[in-house]
Amino acid sequence: MEDYIFKTITASLVFLASYVMIKLVQNFWWRPRSIEKLLRQQGIRGTSFKPFTGDISEMKNSAQQGSSIPITLNHQIIPRVMPFYHKMVQQYGKVSLCWFGRTPRLIIGKAELMRLILTNKNGHLVKPPRSPLISLLTKGLSSLDGQAWSTRRRVVTSAFLLDKLKAMVPAFSTSCYDMIERWQKLVKTQGSCEIDVASEFNVLTGDVIARTAFGSSYQEGKKIFELQKEQTILAIEALNSIYIPGFRFIPTKKNKRRYYLDVQIKSILRDMIEKKEQAMKEGKLEGHDLLSLLCKELGTSLTIEDVIEECKLFYLAGYVTTANLLTWTMVVLSMHPDWQEKARVEVLEIFGKTAPDFESINRLKIVTMIFYEVLRLYPPLTFISRYTSCETRVGNISIPGGVEIILPLLLLHYDSSYWGKPEEFNPMRFAEGASKASKDQIAFYPFSWGPRICPGQNFAMLEAKMALAMVLQHFSFKLSPSYAHAPSSFITLRPKHGAPIIIRRI
Repeated sequence: MEDYIFKTITASLVFLASYVMIKLVQNFWWRPRSIEKLLRQQGIRGTSFKPFTGDISEMKNSAQQGSSIPITLNHQIIPRVMPFYHKMVQQYGKVSLCWFGRTPRLIIGKAELMRLILTNKNGHLVKPPRSPLISLLTKGLSSLDGQAWSTRRRVVTSAFLLDKLKAMVPAFSTSCYDMIERWQKLVKTQGSCEIDVASEFNVLTGDVIARTAFGSSYQEGKKIFELQKEQTILAIEALNSIYIPGFRFIPTKKNKRRYYLDVQIKSILRDMIEKKEQAMKEGKLEGHDLLSLLCKELGTSLTIEDVIEECKLFYLAGYVTTANLLTWTMVVLSMHPDWQEKARVEVLEIFGKTAPDFESINRLKIVTMIFYEVLRLYPPLTFISRYTSCETRVGNISIPGGVEIILPLLLLHYDSSYWGKPEEFNPMRFAEGASKASKDQIAFYPFSWGPRICPGQNFAMLEAKMALAMVLQHFSFKLSPSYAHAPSSFITLRPKHGAPIIIRRI
């Protein structure tokens, strides 16, 4: 009897070991190699599959070498910001294959194929699976797919309709006035001074988001920003590493910090939501801020957890992105003072020294062209990624399931076949609007495109136009001698060493 039990257990263990071995071979060898073979049969070139690590070491080495390269004061930023993908496209073409561990990454840099991917509605192109440690940053709209995304999108989009944006203008104006007043005090004695506009615009957009997202609770909202900033750093570290299943449960120092930050952020937001919900039930508050609008959906379309995640996402999408856009615009207009003066003339013609209002802001043509050109040269995201949930056809390419698709927006924005002289700052490209700026194809996707286009883009542009208009009304500016031109991709594209600029009262 004992002999029978022993043989049974031994056979079971052998079967289990064989099954595990087969699955490992399948996942770490057969499947990646078969995907590589299918793509190569279609003429797609790239690096060969290497078990376990793929091209991760090359990606990291390229990033380190790129960031160490001193860059002169021009817009030739691609070798520094996207060295690996730049090299891949140069060596293998605009459609090429590389590997993140055992995950195949298909780089697609052709505008017509990008557009097909971004406008895809068949549900086969989804957000790539990510480490649970990255999901701690946000599980908001940008991370959802399917019906959950569709429901959430409807709710979030309603917060940025025209009448809602108009209602937010006083909050924009108040925050901008506070910044201008602060700058005026700094230049009062000598007529000019040096400030780091990157830090200043972080304060400004943080204040705007706090007011427009949390209304009367904006001081509490500011606490979240610092916590989310630290969580972002930890998320980027996880993003650039291969996730080992179960690793999130190991109580490492960083893991414990990740979960601590998550608990703190959710606790603050939950308290704010409950207070807001109670005030609305009692008829004491009828706010136009994002939190009020989301709270109206509680119990129907959204749960408290959903509202928490959208507030976390709003920080990332609205706070950092707009601050970087304003920072790069100040840097670029310092590099091109002729365009700075053109923008100032337009602002003074439309507003004089009075506060910009919603209707008049829409008359800013030159300022709009400048922002578009800055977004082309320094887009918030350097790439967008998608994932094939099953075999999918894009144009004449058949892409197997399980492939991550990389859409290198920065490379597209600098592609000479669409932009002529792409490294030249020329806002006149956008004189007839964004759709006619590039040659035959739309090759301008700073806020993505299609169904998943950023719902807050009008919010960001309105805020940026008001802030820049008020700066131009009161100050001229130029780069400080201490400015080091070092664009760096840190989720969003930002100046690595800040942006010290000398402002002068006019």
